[in-house]
Amino acid sequence: MVPTLFGMSLAIFLMVRLMPGDVIDVLTGGDVSITPAQREGIRRTLGLDKPLPVQYLQWVGGMAAGNPGLSLRSHEPVGAILARALPITVELVIIAVVFAVALGIPLGVISASRRESVGDYVARVGGLIGLSMPSFWLATLILLFTSIVFQWIPAVSFVPFLQDPLGNLSQVVIPGISVSVFVIAIVMRMTRATMLEVLSQDYVRTARAKGASRRSVTYHHALRNALIPVVTVVGFQVGTLMSGAAIVEVIFGLPGLGYTLIQAIFARDYPLVQTTTMLLATIFVILNLTVDLLYGVIDPRIRAR
Repeated sequence: MVPTLFGMSLAIFLMVRLMPGDVIDVLTGGDVSITPAQREGIRRTLGLDKPLPVQYLQWVGGMAAGNPGLSLRSHEPVGAILARALPITVELVIIAVVFAVALGIPLGVISASRRESVGDYVARVGGLIGLSMPSFWLATLILLFTSIVFQWIPAVSFVPFLQDPLGNLSQVVIPGISVSVFVIAIVMRMTRATMLEVLSQDYVRTARAKGASRRSVTYHHALRNALIPVVTVVGFQVGTLMSGAAIVEVIFGLPGLGYTLIQAIFARDYPLVQTTTMLLATIFVILNLTVDLLYGVIDPRIRAR
């Protein structure tokens, strides 16, 4: 993880500096009356006049110490901004993953155990439709439908879960559903593919020959061994959703990490862009490590090796 995160931090830092436009122009609103001396004074105040290696070491050192710096635009600590945004994105991703697992795995199992049946064809066609619909397009359609039919539109300000659980869920469930459709399709198709492979194994045929019920063979013998690739896909999708839900957050007005990152990019807020992207990258790497460790929980044979 350490060399991976180091390479990510270096790439993020350099790519942020390669973004077109000057942060001074953004901060001053393009005021042409500002003299070069004044621009240089602002740059010096923000610490942008220092060599890039020095800026990089200051940023990395600040993150290691828990102080990634101040926002160039609002002068608020970056850590405080991310502390407000992270729970919103995490809640949205949790809702999406719960829907994906609760629907995708059963649909995949049914599709595989009843191959070439009507249910199998419906599940496969539904999976293709889910893969073909971008989440931001689906979110826009859902927002239009709920606003026209049910007269529901997202609240202007976000309501934390601990403050008003029902009000919070009314804000995040629909965006979570729109994000989860793509993941449901992936999980369903992966579950179906791995179940078909496992159901053709010798030990499954042996269990059937010994008189085990169809339900026991499917869920006790086959499903557990088929879940390893599914867990990999779910873990990968959780990391992807952390950043991929940005457009959905913008559409529904949820000030999560994706929304914060987009606003920071528009403002050329270097510390906020760098730290937000690094946080997403760190979460992605940790989730993949967690998935690797879960292999041993699902399949004891891996622990034995």
